Amino acid sequence: MVDLWRQKLRENFTSWTELSHFLKLPLDVGVSPRFFPLNIPRRLVEKMEKGNPKDPLLLQFLPTVKEDDKTEGFVKEPVSDQSFRLSPRLLKKYRDRVLLLPTSACVMNCRFCFRKNFPYADQESISLEKELHQIGQDTTIEEVILSGGDPLSLSNERLLQIVQQLNQFPHVKRLRFHTRYSIGIPERIDEGFLDLIQAFSGIVYFVIHTNHPNEWDDEVLNAHTRLRKAGAILLSQTVLLRGVNDQIEILESLCRYLVNGGIKPYYLHQLDRVEGTAHFEVQREEGKALIQELWSRLSGYGIPTYVEEIPFMAGKTPI
Repeated sequence: MVDLWRQKLRENFTSWTELSHFLKLPLDVGVSPRFFPLNIPRRLVEKMEKGNPKDPLLLQFLPTVKEDDKTEGFVKEPVSDQSFRLSPRLLKKYRDRVLLLPTSACVMNCRFCFRKNFPYADQESISLEKELHQIGQDTTIEEVILSGGDPLSLSNERLLQIVQQLNQFPHVKRLRFHTRYSIGIPERIDEGFLDLIQAFSGIVYFVIHTNHPNEWDDEVLNAHTRLRKAGAILLSQTVLLRGVNDQIEILESLCRYLVNGGIKPYYLHQLDRVEGTAHFEVQREEGKALIQELWSRLSGYGIPTYVEEIPFMAGKTPI
């Protein structure tokens, strides 16, 4: 029997012709992506305003000719991931934590993804045996971050195997998931996934990538409520994007919705300057002004830290 979330994944829009027809948009609004395919869950597409090429959800996923623009300072690998690879799927950027990249698969393809040029194809058939051995041998590692790709693309059985292996290492105190799955296909948070959250011997952090309040509905929120009740600590991260969420009313609405749902707004990211994304960039002074205004509108715990990633720094750099 196929899991419900896998059935929902098959409904993703991957054709611009089909998407434009569904949204009643002319074909020349978007273009066929050359190397980074279109991929959007139906749930998100159904929330987009038909006939509106500037819908804030659509803009996050719509490939356009702007991606062909060459802009100074925008490069293939803005965060220097390759410099931190201990092995094909393991990165150590910071002193006490590592990034484990078990899959290249994503529930949705964000056009501003900083890791869209990462050489996953070279490692798809590689097991995690080497990476998990390295984690077990390095007692400075207290936290393992499952990223990718989207780690929730893996089956519950595979994720449980990873959890059980990490449980053998007493120095690993924290496990963190970075995902958009629960936004696009909340059915992914099924009983099997909740069980593996509880199977980890340490603390589980669940970090949701969300950029706009329109991404949410009762079913999405209920999925995160189940996670919270299962013992996960819920955080969110948001990328500041021109035309998507660079208005105070949008950021306030998103942060307010999150804290009312028991989710701590964690980071507001300055755009990572990957090639073809200059049209998304918001200037730092604008971002700082937005954060300052949030302080006059929300409780302190409802305000994310405005940060950028500067390669080779000890952590995210507050702006």
